[in-house]
This record gives sequence, structure tokens and C-alpha cells, in this order.
Amino acid sequence: MIISKISLVGFRNYSNVSISFRDGMNIFVGDNAQGKTNILEGITFLALTKSHRIGVNPNVIQFNKKKCKLNGSVKKDKIISKLEIELTEDNKKLFVNKTEIRKVADYISYLNIIVFTPDDLEIVKGSPSVRRNLLNIQLSQISKEYLHNYNEYNKLLKIRNEYLKVLFNNNIADKSYLDIITDKLIEKAIFIYQKRHEYIEMINENIDSNYFDISKDKGIVVKYVPNIDIEQYDYESLRKRLKHLFKKNYMKELNYGMTLYGPHRDDFYFEYNNYDLKYYGSQGQQRLAILSFKLSEIPIFNQYCGTSPVLLLDDIFSEFDIKKRNQLLKKISSNGIQSIITTTDLKNIQKKYIENAYVFHVKNGNIDRK
Repeated sequence: MIISKISLVGFRNYSNVSISFRDGMNIFVGDNAQGKTNILEGITFLALTKSHRIGVNPNVIQFNKKKCKLNGSVKKDKIISKLEIELTEDNKKLFVNKTEIRKVADYISYLNIIVFTPDDLEIVKGSPSVRRNLLNIQLSQISKEYLHNYNEYNKLLKIRNEYLKVLFNNNIADKSYLDIITDKLIEKAIFIYQKRHEYIEMINENIDSNYFDISKDKGIVVKYVPNIDIEQYDYESLRKRLKHLFKKNYMKELNYGMTLYGPHRDDFYFEYNNYDLKYYGSQGQQRLAILSFKLSEIPIFNQYCGTSPVLLLDDIFSEFDIKKRNQLLKKISSNGIQSIITTTDLKNIQKKYIENAYVFHVKNGNIDRK
């Protein structure tokens, strides 16, 4: 999969800019606060209909403008798709080949991406919701079935939580309705547990080798941590386990007024030589573990989507020494994936990587390719 062109109109600090990318490596160079990250954010918006940035103003419309537009041309297996998103303060319209797409679930997957940013340290250091969000975004890109089941699970979860409060406040309310909702919730939960477990297993097939290729160190593994004890991930074992938990803890959930068990409380963590990297790893090790996780997603996309995703790397060199920078570029350039990279400088980068890349210079929202 290749994104050949993107246009940003009224987006962040770009009034009107159009950028053509090459199939391989594309590098945007410039000082901080010049607009490099905004380019990656525009691509992310075009792929996922939302920003990847944590804790940043979600209103991406340029100051004093009422709307913004993003356009992109994506090539997959010789098929070119024209993507467009039009944003106003209270509305979002999605188009593929000029046809409006009403549901986000029908839009996502036209442009598959993997994003690595400085904010990704939160994947190690932050709350479980950050890690669940990562799994949900990536699984939704490779499986519309996952996205559908995840959305349905959240709807049922909301209904169940609300009805638990009704039962708590009304002794004559019908508990059989809760049992019906619970059975439907369990069906969706089983699917999510299975897909997340499978995804983490596939990540672990490559994460340690990726970590080694860049750092010449080993010992990274990802541990999936559901909030219930799971011995087997087959359908019947999961169904029995969840049925038992909900029955046993009915009064507890009633008192709390919420569903206490299920994939909405999942987590995972990075283990480095049998230690939790969150507590026993340096910031450099943590960042490299996350990057290795993201690189491990590439073959998963290849398997499920039949094509490589576009790799977006923001401020990628800030935490890595010279050797690791060049090892990373070697790995990226060798697998043939399209990559779009931002950095403040190209110091100590081997010339062979720069010679084979499009290099853009960004200053005050102006972009020049040299």
C-alpha cells in the first residue's frame, strides 16, 4: 500500500499544501514547531478519521477557518482510491472516490498505517486504556469484523451498566432482561478476547528479533493481561468462565453499578528479561520496545490485508544514538515498506539512505523538496 499524494487545506498551520511521496522513504526535516508532525497527523486523519496525538487540541481546523479538507491518493494492488475528509466544528464527512461513506467502519482500511511518535511512551508508562486503544485501532484496520464486534460490545456494555443501576434502585425490575444482555455481551467478549490474544501472539513472533536488529540486545516479550483468569481461549472455555463470573459476582456488580469483568478492562505490558519494562527499563529501552512492537505489526498487515501498511515515524531519532538510527533505517529500507519520517536534522545518517529518499525541508508551514 502506497500513499502517493496528500493535500491539506485549512488543516493546522497549512492553508493549502499538496505533497507527493515516493514509494520508499520520505524524510521531513525542520526545526520544532514548523509543521512536520502536522503532516503525519493529516495522513493519520485520512486513515483513521481521527488524530494520533495524545493531549492535543482535537480541533485541527486552522485558526479563523470554518472547515478543513484532507485529500489523498492511495494505491493498493494497482487500484487507486481517492480519499477525502471534510471537517467542520460539528461535523465530519468521509468520501471514497467522491462517494460519501456514512459509517467509519466502512471507511477505515482504505489506508492502513502504523504510527510511532514520542507520545508512544504512554504505551508503556500510561494507563491500560492507552494500550487497549492501540490494540483496538490496529485490529480494526485489519478486521472489519473486529471493529463491528468491538462497537457492539461497547453498546451492550453501556446498556448493561445502565440496567444494573435500574436493578439496584428498583427491586421489582426484571432481572431476566439483564441475563439476556449479559449473554449477548459474553458473545462479543469472547470474540474480542480471542482476537487480542491472537494479535499479541503474532507480535511476539517478531518483536524480540526487531529489538535485536536495532540494539543488538534481546529479551523483549509482550504479556497479555485480561482482567479475568483465562486458561484456554477456545469458545466454550471462555463462555463458561464468563458465565460463572457474572453469576457469582451479580451482587458485587449490582452494588458498583457497573460491569466489572470483560475485555473493556484488559491490559498488556512489555517484559524485558523477566522484568516489567515500565518499572525496570530506561526511557530509551521503553521507546525501542514500542518501536519494535510497531515494526512487528507489519507482517500482520501483510497477512491479513495482503499489503504492507504505510509507516509513519515522528521525531524518530531523538532518543536513539547514531548506530541505532542507521540500524533502524537499514531495517526500514530493506523491507520495501513506504515510510514517512520527521526529524530535526540528518546528522550522522549514512548517505545511502538519504540518496534513496525524498527529503523535504519544512519551515513555517512551507515545504520544499531538495
